[in-house]
Amino acid sequence: MDYVIKNNMLTVTISDKGAEIQSVVGAHTGHEYMWQADPEIWGRHAPVLFPIVGRLKDDEYTYQGKTYHLGQHGFARDQVFEVEHQFDESITFLLKDNEETRKMYPFKFELRVNYNLMNNLVEENFSVINKSDDEMIFGIGGHPGFNVPVDNDLTKNDYYFAFHPSETRVQIPLKGSYLDWDARSLASTDSLIELSDGLFKNDALIFQLKGHDNKVSLRTEKNKFHVNVWTRNAPFVGIWSQYPKTADYVCIEPWWGIADRLDTDGKLEDKYGMNHLAKGEKFDAGFSMTFHGEEE
Repeated sequence: MDYVIKNNMLTVTISDKGAEIQSVVGAHTGHEYMWQADPEIWGRHAPVLFPIVGRLKDDEYTYQGKTYHLGQHGFARDQVFEVEHQFDESITFLLKDNEETRKMYPFKFELRVNYNLMNNLVEENFSVINKSDDEMIFGIGGHPGFNVPVDNDLTKNDYYFAFHPSETRVQIPLKGSYLDWDARSLASTDSLIELSDGLFKNDALIFQLKGHDNKVSLRTEKNKFHVNVWTRNAPFVGIWSQYPKTADYVCIEPWWGIADRLDTDGKLEDKYGMNHLAKGEKFDAGFSMTFHGEEE
């Protein structure tokens, strides 16, 4: 079922399946800012990634001597959440562990995904509570896909990415679906990155962030349109679009977790980039998106 929150600048539609944004429409322009999930290309809009980000080696891990199977980006994106609270400009979805999730992931938890609207800003907040007796180990992240272009006058190649602060960042390449940790290098994120389909020929661009707030902007010089994604202390950000099958969208993904390294031993306890949460404790994270129409 879909739910709507809106104000005088944006109308946001979110599904209870995966607590996933389906649509963000500008009130003044009428433009749809989110990718509309063509199943022939990429059949999602903006999934919530939990309890892992990226892919596990062979789609499995071990925990306390037992092997579990878990697909790419985890199971939250395919679970139906309950609506805990809804107001005109805010909504909170809740997912609790269940018999199905415990077959893939042996922890008891409460995952809340909250959306707030403030003018042209959409805030996406994550809250995880460990309801298990043992320490909980998890990753979480966002995966919003943005239409580019939002009208028919431009092409994808008219756009670029800009990072703030303007500084170099460590880039971690993928080899197949896994991190090639030894091949990481400094990337020129202190300059503009031009958008093209070929940018993603080796899969996602993954950057380590430096523990403070970062902003990744999707812009063009040909009108005033831009999207800003504020990562709010995420340790990683991924930029991705499908390749070689291509379409007019791109994803900017704040992550509190990351795919397996090539040298992983497969143990959840040792997995790089994970969050560790003691019994009864709460983890909070999130990011924000601002949408600026070309006619503003």
